[in-house]
Amino acid sequence: MGRTGGGLMTRRTWTWLSALAGLAAGLVTVGVGSLVAIVTGPSSDPLNAVGAAFVDATPAWLKDFATSTFGTNDKAVLRLGEVLVVAGLCALAGILAARRWAWGATLVVVLGAVAALAATGRPDAGVLAGAPSVVGTIAGLLTLRELIRRIPAPDEQAARAASTRPGATRRGFLQAGAVAAGAGFVAVLVGRALTAATRGATTARAAIRLPAATRTAPPVPAGVDVGVDGVQPWETPPPEFYRIDTALVVPQVDPETWTLKVHGLVDHPFTMTWAELLASDLVEAWVTLCCVSNPVGGDLIGNQRWLGLPLQQVMARAQPHADADMVLSTSADGFTASTPLEALTDGRDSLLAVGMDGEPLPIEHGFPVRMVVPGLYGYVSATKWVVDLEVTRFADATAYWTDRGWSERGPVKTQSRIEVPRTGSTVDAGDVVVAGTAWAQHRGVTRVQVRVDDGAWNDVTLAADGGIDSWRQWSWTWPDAPSGDHRLYVRAFDPDGPQTGVVLGEVPDGATGYDDVRVSVR
Repeated sequence: MGRTGGGLMTRRTWTWLSALAGLAAGLVTVGVGSLVAIVTGPSSDPLNAVGAAFVDATPAWLKDFATSTFGTNDKAVLRLGEVLVVAGLCALAGILAARRWAWGATLVVVLGAVAALAATGRPDAGVLAGAPSVVGTIAGLLTLRELIRRIPAPDEQAARAASTRPGATRRGFLQAGAVAAGAGFVAVLVGRALTAATRGATTARAAIRLPAATRTAPPVPAGVDVGVDGVQPWETPPPEFYRIDTALVVPQVDPETWTLKVHGLVDHPFTMTWAELLASDLVEAWVTLCCVSNPVGGDLIGNQRWLGLPLQQVMARAQPHADADMVLSTSADGFTASTPLEALTDGRDSLLAVGMDGEPLPIEHGFPVRMVVPGLYGYVSATKWVVDLEVTRFADATAYWTDRGWSERGPVKTQSRIEVPRTGSTVDAGDVVVAGTAWAQHRGVTRVQVRVDDGAWNDVTLAADGGIDSWRQWSWTWPDAPSGDHRLYVRAFDPDGPQTGVVLGEVPDGATGYDDVRVSVR
């Protein structure tokens, strides 16, 4: 064993201190990068850039797993995974640098280059997008060099290192490392806070007053909610509306500079401005949106009142060619979706939406403009922060998710779920209330049935109908529920008949099967 009082130590302790040096230098790198990103934009922040590149490079099966497992928390899990991976690489850089400086420095430079390339490759990248990564890497290298010099050599290297590391002590290293790590952490907090404070979209959204709709949504019938505690409200509050997209950093789009380019296989390509959009004849519509990653019985679905310009009017102005069958929409962050042209021209309430629940779109839900298309899963229709519509053909173009194995057209499948009672719950014997929601967007729910165990299907009471593009609640009283363990099933009908009970996963075009819950009756 080596001596600790004089600064010598075991190789194991030396390795741990080297790893700590790498972590402290990594914090400085990220912190300085965050400060520089105040000027160059949030997407150029090294962690943001690497995270966004990881999202784009992640294979479809892993994204499907993250969404189905973590739902709307998928980005938080991704962030945690990214931090752990980066921390591990920083620790490795410290260990390598302590053994041979060139090795550790090379790893730091490679990591910085990866971050810089990721930042410059973003669709919204400016000319200085790589600057945060470059400046941060330089600061990290200098910090790592200084910290490594302060680590006492392990006992077997003491004689050789004494002349090259004069005055190196464990206490001196820990003090310097704490200062570096603290400075880096503070820089991260300050950089993120100032970046958020200077985001123009937040200020712009607060100043917007949406025009009145030229056609308001039909009044919501009384009784659309069944009034059973535990059933999600018919109108989903915006803060509770699910969010599934590929944007690790929410795009900040200034409506004053926003434009929509409409082009491709059209007779009259044009570009629309924000002012022109607001001056158009905007309409309201209740539309339920659903994610294709929603499992049977899942909650990646919501219903809201949207305000926007009918996309049928947009297409009428552009005059698509007769052989066109698809519209490729592109987001400000580069995401693309392939929407069947028919769904934008057949009279349904497909919108260039600017409002949600009577207010401008929330930034995380697409402010200033997004697409809303009834009857299609979001991956082929609900492009947020939309800036480009290219009229084309399915044979000639593909989109983000279709490139990853999902189907081209994505019609929403008729589905239903049981929300009361919850699976695994215990209820009292006697009459038991069973309730939930069903949906068949742009077809309408016409009937819902519930089955207990292997018994017969029972018709339920449907809540009032809010329109074929919105979901529909239902309830049923299970009479004289007997004691014991039971399993409840639900199925919905649209005008074409009952939903399928065949169990299929989300890939490639949405899950199917009957939702079921297990309950104990006492």
